[in-house]
Amino acid sequence: MLDYPSLVAVAAVAREGSFEKAAVGLGVTPSAVSQRIKGLEDRLGAILLVRGSPCRPTEIGARLCAHVEQVRLLESEVIDTLPGLTTRTAGPATLRVAVNADSVSTWFPKAAATFADETGGLLDFVLDDEAHTADRLRTGDVLAAVTADPAPVVGCKIHPLGQIQYVAVAAAGFAARHFPRGVDGQSLQEAPMLRFDRRDDLQFRWVREAWGTTITPPTHWTPSTQGMLDMTLAGLGWSMAPVMLAIPLIAEGRLVELPPHKRIAVMLYWQRTRLAAQLLDRLTQAVRKGAAEALRQDARCGRRGVVEVVG
Repeated sequence: MLDYPSLVAVAAVAREGSFEKAAVGLGVTPSAVSQRIKGLEDRLGAILLVRGSPCRPTEIGARLCAHVEQVRLLESEVIDTLPGLTTRTAGPATLRVAVNADSVSTWFPKAAATFADETGGLLDFVLDDEAHTADRLRTGDVLAAVTADPAPVVGCKIHPLGQIQYVAVAAAGFAARHFPRGVDGQSLQEAPMLRFDRRDDLQFRWVREAWGTTITPPTHWTPSTQGMLDMTLAGLGWSMAPVMLAIPLIAEGRLVELPPHKRIAVMLYWQRTRLAAQLLDRLTQAVRKGAAEALRQDARCGRRGVVEVVG
């Protein structure tokens, strides 16, 4: 039988990143948290946490943390259905989900608000690139994820959501300075470019599709969707922006779309654990409904989840 008080301590440290913060949440001393975890590690004969700043779970620790979160969710639902249990020692159930930054900045907030209004549930967001959020499911770090990975994670259900569209944009002044004779492979090689992080290759995909070439231009790193848009507006570089955010700015003349006006899109999926939990079902319903209202549903998906949007 697993020692659940000790497992809860492991999960709290993994979630908060330190013994001190975990202790505050659990209402005990940091020493008590340390003793529980050390005792559990001794009994299991395995290290569950890598001590550091922040503390991180080992592979075994991550699996046990995922188990604790699933038990917590199921227990919460059982308590809600038993009329004799009128008081709860814990607050509303929290679902930990992985979402890409562009979805958080565009269509996902409405779906999240709908879920919260209807259920009272709480969400713990893990932001990651859409090509890597599925890895969070594989390790048990989250219960569900918005992902560009079309391969179902073992033990999960997958639902196609639609395509989030992107457009290549720059501030008008930047375009005038860096593309005086028009946009082509050479000018794109020389003009500063904005990228989200080193895993983000959307700009390179656009250049290959639009101009049939590869580039290695000067690059500014801006790990924020809104931050990248603001930097683009300021004239720091050109970037790929979600159409939902870029179109109003193009209409106002604050941004210009780069020739040849070719847009691309990334197919998104919702993957969630098969855990039979009503709260997770309700979140799935809200996410699918929000995606159906906001994302393009009729583009054709190509390799690696990238589609070309025609017209």
